[in-house]
Amino acid sequence: MCGLRIDKPELRRITMSLLEQSIHNYFGLMQAQDLHTVSSLFHVHEIKKGVFFLKSGKSCDKLSFIQNGLLRIYTLQDGKEVTQWISSPGYFVTDLSSLMFDTPARWNIQALSDCSLYTISKADYKNIGKLVPGWHELEKLFIAKCFTILEDRIHSHLSMSAEERYAYFFERNKELFNQVPLQYIASMLGMTPETFSRIRKKHIS
Repeated sequence: MCGLRIDKPELRRITMSLLEQSIHNYFGLMQAQDLHTVSSLFHVHEIKKGVFFLKSGKSCDKLSFIQNGLLRIYTLQDGKEVTQWISSPGYFVTDLSSLMFDTPARWNIQALSDCSLYTISKADYKNIGKLVPGWHELEKLFIAKCFTILEDRIHSHLSMSAEERYAYFFERNKELFNQVPLQYIASMLGMTPETFSRIRKKHIS
C-alpha cells in the first residue's frame, strides 16, 4: 500500500487553506494578504466529546471553525433539551448575539465527538477592523448570511410538512444519521421521536 505522509507544517497549510476558503465564502472577497491576516488570528483548539464549547448564560468569547468533529447547539425549554442545530466540519460555530453584543449566551454548545477547531478570541475578532481595510463591510455580509441561513430554517419549518423537512434534511446531511443520536435530529426538525421514527421507517422501506 502506498500512502502520502503529510508532516505537521504541511497539514496546517492544507487545513488553513480550507479555513481561508471558508472565511472567503462566509465573509466575502478580500485581498490574499488580508485573508492571511484574518486566518492567522485563528488558533488550534481541541475539545473532547461531552465537553461544552459554551454554556447558556455565559458570555461567548470566541468564534470557531470546525475542522473535525460535531457540536450540538441546544437550549432548555420546560426542562427539555431542544436541539437548534448540529454543526459539522466546514461550519463556523458561536453564539452570534453574545459574541457581537456581549449579551449572555442563549445556547449550550456541546461536543458530540472529539473536535478539532480553529478558534479566534472575541478580542482578536474585534481587532480585525484595525488590521483589514473594509472589514466592517465584509462583517455585514457575514451577519447577513447568518440571518439568511436562520430564515431558511424558519421557512422550512413553516412551509414544509414533517416528511418534507425530513427528506430535505436527509438529502443534505445523510452522514449525520449514522453519527449522532436520532432524537437530536428529530428535535432539530421539530418532531417528536415517534413522528421521526415513523417517517424514517417509511423512507427506509
